[in-house]
Amino acid sequence: MKLMVLRIGNVDTEAVHSVLNGLSQAFPQMACSLSETVMPVPKEAYNQRRGQYHSSRIIAKMMGYVEKWDVDIVLGVTAFDLYVPGLNFVFGEAHSLGKVALISLFRLNPQFYGQSVDKQLFYERAVKEAVHEVGHTLGLGHCGNPSCVMFFSNSILDTDRKKSTFCEKCSVLVAGFVRNWGF
Repeated sequence: MKLMVLRIGNVDTEAVHSVLNGLSQAFPQMACSLSETVMPVPKEAYNQRRGQYHSSRIIAKMMGYVEKWDVDIVLGVTAFDLYVPGLNFVFGEAHSLGKVALISLFRLNPQFYGQSVDKQLFYERAVKEAVHEVGHTLGLGHCGNPSCVMFFSNSILDTDRKKSTFCEKCSVLVAGFVRNWGF
């Protein structure tokens, strides 16, 4: 199984490499790599009134990369603030059993919350959200276990509380997916 990380716009290189390493650890059966291509942020995704980018519109533009690169999953990483209608913001978005997922580093940075620079915390948060969204592409839903990476993060406190790994129940589901699909 192949997973490609796609930068969307100008993105912190170290954060992207942390995401790549974290995905390789969470999904050892996947060949995770970083695309040399940097996708421009689609202008039509920007909502001027909100000052944010509609994540579903970015995901729609990313779909072409799956076939172009002959990969199973493309994870987009951007530094722009994302939203979906009905929510103030999202850390990321993915379609269940889809091939494309997206995370934003914007609200994962401690400086967004008025805190001092903490690269380790920033990178840990990015890995958690990346693993979470890739989990959705594999068919996992949100988990009720607050320490599981698949727990829904309604705030950064939820992200900080959870681990970057799957709980026992979700681990079994991931293993079943891998076994059923022959990865």
